[in-house]
Amino acid sequence: MNSAESAALGLVCRERGWIAAPDGESADMVLLNTCSVRATAEKRVFGRLALYASLKKKRQSSNPLTLVVAGCMAQRLGEGLREKVPAVDYVMGTAARSIFPLILEAAEQGLPPNRGRDRIALEGGFFLSGERPAFSFSSFHLEEGEGAFRSFVPIMHGCNNFCSYCIVPYVRGREVSRSPASIIEELRLLAGRGIREITLLGQNVNTYRWEGPGPQDSGVLDFPGLLEIIAGELARSPIRRVRFLSANPRDFSPRTIRVMAENPLFCRHLHLCVQHGSNRILKAMNRAYTREQYLKLVSEIRGALPGVTLSTDILAGFPGETEEDLELTLDLMEEVKFLYAYMYHYNPREGTAAYNLPGRISEAVKRERLSRIIKLQKRHTAELLKSRIGSRETVLIEGISRKNADELITRTERDEMAVAPGASSMIGSFAELTLSGLRGNTFFAKELNLCPGV
Repeated sequence: MNSAESAALGLVCRERGWIAAPDGESADMVLLNTCSVRATAEKRVFGRLALYASLKKKRQSSNPLTLVVAGCMAQRLGEGLREKVPAVDYVMGTAARSIFPLILEAAEQGLPPNRGRDRIALEGGFFLSGERPAFSFSSFHLEEGEGAFRSFVPIMHGCNNFCSYCIVPYVRGREVSRSPASIIEELRLLAGRGIREITLLGQNVNTYRWEGPGPQDSGVLDFPGLLEIIAGELARSPIRRVRFLSANPRDFSPRTIRVMAENPLFCRHLHLCVQHGSNRILKAMNRAYTREQYLKLVSEIRGALPGVTLSTDILAGFPGETEEDLELTLDLMEEVKFLYAYMYHYNPREGTAAYNLPGRISEAVKRERLSRIIKLQKRHTAELLKSRIGSRETVLIEGISRKNADELITRTERDEMAVAPGASSMIGSFAELTLSGLRGNTFFAKELNLCPGV
């Protein structure tokens, strides 16, 4: 989501005639779009702000630098961020993205930060703290993701789950779904730009719910209903792959599984966050499902989608976690065998329900437990990848390999990476290859054969 919103802010800049600077030192404006999910991310932002504060001081008024902090950290800290770092000119929280064109206009007119902020306040609010107006997606419409042929498409914003360790609902607000009409319009524009794969985004995509006017037969359009509409729209489109994230296991419906199984457009890979393998810890996390329910869902998904790969998030060292709890997590990993996982240890976030929980685990113990989780996941990843050698796969060619200019980097629908020799003119095409071997966690193939008519 952060990448999608950063790209969209970049699009707003380009539409007003701004161009990307080669580096921060030569820029007229630096915008840091922040994330608050991890405390370490915020620490890095403060380090970066110190660098730009020093740069601003050196440049003075002869060559002014406008410094903007946007995103979740801006929403969480508000004007307190400028008190910590006075060099920051504008703080633009998640509820105030619509003011970004006004910030650009103030910078273009050379207004000093104080006058710029005063003007924006008159236009409807410089920073919105506490008040959360109805969210509009119009300020970040249409932008490609990491590759020129893959794109992120936000379908909803916010989260209602309030997991006890998570800051997201406090900085993103409650769930607001985007209209199906605007989603379809964006898909058509992306198709016209040559996009081949999209990823539907939301803090919890499978609680998507639209009650306004739209193509739904009933009064409410839910997530599987949206998937059906998208599948119909893309039936004759150059967009041939659809992924989505993140999906909460408690809201993953049988109908969603059925829609995926009935349409090969949906990739055979799912990111299904488990967080922990102990029911006691899952309850303390307010995850609203049990390990048994999670394993049952995994079984249903694999039964309907043969060959599907799964990835997940795993959190170690939650307050009150025991060795027995950790063993339950390791046992769940052994049973599911994820292709990969995002693994981290618990960091207290002030303002969350878990912040005041008793039984905090020491840093040393958290790191040791996390290392055991990482070690097991590395083994599972290696085993799963090794078992795939010799498979014939259809891949999307994404670009030139960073390690070898004579090779192209490709991706399978199961979210596996493979390199193969090929010409740059093949980028953006679908091709077939045989997974001949492994270089670390990346497959290599001896040749690529373009898929005709795809």
